[in-house]
Amino acid sequence: MTTIESPLRQEWDTWHREREEQLRTPHGWLSLTALHWLDGTARGFDGIPGTWRATGDGGVELTADGDAAVDGVPVTGTVRLEPVDGQPGVLVEIGERRVEVIRRTDDYALRVRDPHAITRTAFTGAPAFDVDERWVVAGRFEAYPEPKRLTVGAVVDGLQHFPTAVGVVRFTLGGAEHELVAFPGKAGGLSLHFRDATSGVTTYGGGRSVALADPDSDGRVTIDFNRTVNLPCAFTAHATCPLPPAENRLSVAVEAGERIPPRPDLQP
Repeated sequence: MTTIESPLRQEWDTWHREREEQLRTPHGWLSLTALHWLDGTARGFDGIPGTWRATGDGGVELTADGDAAVDGVPVTGTVRLEPVDGQPGVLVEIGERRVEVIRRTDDYALRVRDPHAITRTAFTGAPAFDVDERWVVAGRFEAYPEPKRLTVGAVVDGLQHFPTAVGVVRFTLGGAEHELVAFPGKAGGLSLHFRDATSGVTTYGGGRSVALADPDSDGRVTIDFNRTVNLPCAFTAHATCPLPPAENRLSVAVEAGERIPPRPDLQP
């Protein structure tokens, strides 16, 4: 007998397939192979051409002999790179690889992106719970009078992030009322970054996030927890992901969305 999938499952299948394709891109999160923190001393790193140093005034200097390029232009001598705090970094091209120069508050680092990373070549997909209608819930967004700059920890010890919260989303789940601090989404809408009773058990301990469309004129939103995703740090040891704010801990087990992924880089 042929099983007919529900529209919810059909839409989720399409969304999840696109999500996995994005993860598989040659220089995406699965391609990370190293994270090197910089200081004021010019130094080289194994397998990476040139020398690199943080200038102390908002930039990074790269000195190379033509074996690295920025925007397709070979670097011969010294160039200054100026990554923006908390944003994707400046990419330096080294053959098939990319060295991403990032800024995190007043710290600078190099993140190596290699299409041949085992985390990418051995990737078999992002495991997830079964899709279920009960994880699609109605919520209401209440905006703060003014956005709030929060301080949260990171998966890297000693590092902090400073996301801007714009309000809270309130909803009912598991027979109880809950609320989560909301942040602007990367492509519009809102983002909820949270932990729940599955965190560190069946889902990644550093938290997951779910994207929401813009609230309607009455603040109403729909939260589809089936589309809860892991942050990059669930897939690689070389990410600098923020942790959820302390208040974004749900007492209920959200058995929806992505589960703990396999980590081929951690296998003996």
